[in-house]
Amino acid sequence: MTIAESDFPIDNGVSCVPLSPEEEKRIVSELVKKSELNLKEGNLYFVVSNRWFSRWQRYVGDCAGMLSTDQQSSDRPGPIDNSDIISNGSNCDGNDLDIHRTLAEETDYVLVPQEVWERLLEWYKGGPALPRKLISQGVGQKQYSIEVYPLCLKVTDARDNSVSIVKLSKKATMSELYELVCKVKGVEPNEASIWDYFNLSKQSLLTASDHQTLEDANITMDHDILLDVSVDTDRSTHSGVHSMGNELALVPLEPQRSTVSIAGGPALSNGHTTGSGFNLYQGSGHTTGSGFNSYQGSSVSSSLTTVDDKYDGSRGERGGLAGLQNLGNTCFMNSSIQCLVHTPPLVEFFLQDYSDEINMDNPLGMRGELALAFGDLLRKLWSSGRTAVAPRAFKGKLARFAPQFSGYNQHDSQELLAFLLDGLHEDLNRVKQKPYIEMKDSDGRPDEEVAYECWKNHMARNDSLIVDECQGQYKSTLVCPECGKISITFDPFMYLSLPLPSTVTRTMTVTVFYCDGSGLPMPYTVTVLKHGCCRDLGQALGTACCLKSDEMLFLAEVYENKIYRYLDNPLESLTSIKDEEHIVAYRFKNGARKTKLEITHRCLDNVKGGVKKIFGTPLVTYLAEDPQYGANIETYVHRMLAPLRKAHSSTKYHEGKENGFISADGDEQSSISNSQSEPRNMTFGTSEQEGTSCGESSFQLALTDKDGYNWEPIEKESVIKPDALIKVYLDWTEKEYELYDASYLRDLPEVHKTGFTVKKTRPEAISLFSCLEAFLTEEPLGPDDMWYCPQCKEHRQATKKLDLWKLPEILVFHLKRFSYSRYLKNKLDTFVNFPIHNLDLTKYVKNKDGTSYVYNLYAISNHYGGLGGGHYTAYAKLIDDNKWYHFDDSHVSPVNEAEIKSSAAYVLFYQRVGSEDQMEVEAS
Repeated sequence: MTIAESDFPIDNGVSCVPLSPEEEKRIVSELVKKSELNLKEGNLYFVVSNRWFSRWQRYVGDCAGMLSTDQQSSDRPGPIDNSDIISNGSNCDGNDLDIHRTLAEETDYVLVPQEVWERLLEWYKGGPALPRKLISQGVGQKQYSIEVYPLCLKVTDARDNSVSIVKLSKKATMSELYELVCKVKGVEPNEASIWDYFNLSKQSLLTASDHQTLEDANITMDHDILLDVSVDTDRSTHSGVHSMGNELALVPLEPQRSTVSIAGGPALSNGHTTGSGFNLYQGSGHTTGSGFNSYQGSSVSSSLTTVDDKYDGSRGERGGLAGLQNLGNTCFMNSSIQCLVHTPPLVEFFLQDYSDEINMDNPLGMRGELALAFGDLLRKLWSSGRTAVAPRAFKGKLARFAPQFSGYNQHDSQELLAFLLDGLHEDLNRVKQKPYIEMKDSDGRPDEEVAYECWKNHMARNDSLIVDECQGQYKSTLVCPECGKISITFDPFMYLSLPLPSTVTRTMTVTVFYCDGSGLPMPYTVTVLKHGCCRDLGQALGTACCLKSDEMLFLAEVYENKIYRYLDNPLESLTSIKDEEHIVAYRFKNGARKTKLEITHRCLDNVKGGVKKIFGTPLVTYLAEDPQYGANIETYVHRMLAPLRKAHSSTKYHEGKENGFISADGDEQSSISNSQSEPRNMTFGTSEQEGTSCGESSFQLALTDKDGYNWEPIEKESVIKPDALIKVYLDWTEKEYELYDASYLRDLPEVHKTGFTVKKTRPEAISLFSCLEAFLTEEPLGPDDMWYCPQCKEHRQATKKLDLWKLPEILVFHLKRFSYSRYLKNKLDTFVNFPIHNLDLTKYVKNKDGTSYVYNLYAISNHYGGLGGGHYTAYAKLIDDNKWYHFDDSHVSPVNEAEIKSSAAYVLFYQRVGSEDQMEVEAS
């Protein structure tokens, strides 16, 4: 129904004096909260240009329910200006204005409740008004969304072939469509007939049903319809298959299922559409990845199935070579569908009569409608020769049951695939009443026993074609880091999401300091799991620096030449350590660690008039006993600085040194061995053997507080109060610079240097096996994915290990090329080398029952381009043919097998090779 533009006059008595920013913010916040509590279908929301709205947000500051990242500004915005989002090519009849179809919520526009719009218009004037209605979507739990893009339909008048555009909601009824078209064209309703006019030819008559909505009739954006005017027309005579305007020809399901046959689908031509866009307003201002947020509501019931029609596989043209028309950014859907409709078990199943397999009572399913729509589409693709099929009815069902895939936005083919596999499983589930089963703990029982029990319990609730062909089982092992409790479960899967090794590991450079002064500080670069923990980093460093059995490492972050924090939690995630940070590790002997001594370096800043400034890397050690006097502290300082001494006996410390560290060309081994013996042979004065320092250098030390703001000098006889952490300043003078090489304390390397690198001609390839091994690598759970330990009775950051236990006949690999974080989105175009024939995964399966797991590739879903767009295609091999084809929406072309491997491969589909087939493959 067309929404007329509204005018909102200023209420009498309202002052024309502008309100303060704080008052405007308060009023809008209250109105937003009020609208959230009164959600109902038909509520009006208004589209506002984000360019203007962001200026208003900066003026008033962040407003509850509105997303804002800018700071408050003193500039009051001018009149509301929506001109940048209005389409200049709008030619819809009526007063409604079109907006550009490629706009994104929160980027190009925002949606505000009617009450907020009225206030903004009252305060700022301007416009124009762009009202939109709140509608309900989906089946089951209602999802409310704002219909930002109502349907624009192209009406061709059969009398003069003139074309008009009418706009109305997808929730409008067919009778409302008749009423609007007749009003625009000036004809009487009893004289008009409206036809589906796909490809400018009559397809089916659209009847003026009072209850059927345009959405139910699969009327979509830019749909072509034909107005036929005849005084003698009697629309009531046009009944049956064509009366619904639905290429699935849906009719109410009769109670007796035996009367329903779904052996095949109708051979009607398919329409073309560009889809329709929906955006949902939510008070918090946060949106989902699909462009809308949802509110839960009451359920909607509908029972529909297809009319009897026979699959015709006797045509002369080759089946399975039909393309799918792009309905407006639906290449992601076309890619997934082509892979599924070339999956041999699915083809065999849906080309037969599967009516007895439909489960219309499953509360987790879609009453069989998704399976029926998919089966109908599969039959069309296998019976239409090379004629491209427009999956309009299937897209309508998809939007009905999964509104996140509706609209114009590009989506993820793997996410759609996951929904389709799960939806088909529930629609085809042979279990009518799912029993309640309480899972038992493994309790040390043999894996074979636990795995069989878990699979048996799974099959008691889930039994379908998808389970038979596409579901495998993996073993999940969780270990509590505190009590050591081991929990083993065996879970089903329908696909394996494999990380690319570059997304799993990272290189980290850490400088290791010797707490006893037995060696020079050395940087080590190690490779660790990207989502590992500090314990993993410590273990990798220990291996790299040849840590002895009686030694330990503790990590710290150095920031602005101070210890910023100690990484003393072994389970702290490495994601908290950024590449630009500086991490050090202090190496010390095992034993009692009562008092920690932290030494921070200072020197005179001649530029600032002799003010003391901090420089270098702090030194940290542990005191063997509670210090009593300043002389004890000075002794430890001498020991820590000993390897840096410039005495003639330690000249090898300088050889090969570059940027404060020993270079690869230097005599590293001799330097280390020299440094280990040097402190015992150096002469510090008459009492150096006793650990005192009354000779060449008496350090200027100062005891400081926790924050380092206050300090007092330390004398040899100063009494030091025992504490867990003693922090001192070491003031360097000319004498220290003459005796010690301070460059070893400077130029601390970053965790990872992100400088310019030599560009490679071709990125290094990785194998599918390395991706699988990364998937099976033990790793700690993230802080947001804590495991509740039944023994500790607390949530723990446990370690998790996955193992393959049983693989399905159809094995799907999802290569995780997309990575998302709060601040960064990225796509990896890494080339993954995957086998086409004889992918042998037998050694990766833990269940050694003698089964051979060898697979052949038969389909690939490809993604080209970057984030937020790109293009999806598919490669697929025909069932009874050894030829590959490229499915690019409507276009289908043969392709050489050698060409199907590329860095665009995103989802891989493999079929297990049987014993007889395997012998044929080996023979060939």
